[in-house]
Amino acid sequence: MSAGRGRGTALTRTAVSATAVVGLALGTLMGAGAGLAAAQPATRPAVTAPDVTVLAVNNLGLDTARAMNWQCWLRNTGYDPGAIDGQLGTNSWMAAQRKFNDLGLGAGSVDGAVGPNTIRALQRYLNIFGYNLTVDGIAGANTRAAFWAFNSSGC
Repeated sequence: MSAGRGRGTALTRTAVSATAVVGLALGTLMGAGAGLAAAQPATRPAVTAPDVTVLAVNNLGLDTARAMNWQCWLRNTGYDPGAIDGQLGTNSWMAAQRKFNDLGLGAGSVDGAVGPNTIRALQRYLNIFGYNLTVDGIAGANTRAAFWAFNSSGC
């Protein structure tokens, strides 16, 4: 690098910095000019909209009517799922986790998240009623079918 180029780069940086400071002092970067603003790398949100939906409601294959039946079952057996709205959200799953833990089925944390421990506890619970599921913590076709059948009757 030549000495002249090094000085020119330093002077340009100083001028850009001074212009940016003046623009910020005025409350806007307009004074600094759009061409002087450093390009920001593209960022992705931590959670996308579909992820939020999955985290917020997990009906495990139940339609609204059958999810309401599950919520009624929880409520009628002493575990408050919140609103009986057919949306198995955090409150519904926290109620189920409390129920499973009280029965010694090992749901683990009462956090409303439907993870492998909650699925294993649900599988154990459904097995009490004769569904004969493999307790593997995976909400596969057999678990979903058993959960569907279990919730066939209304409140």
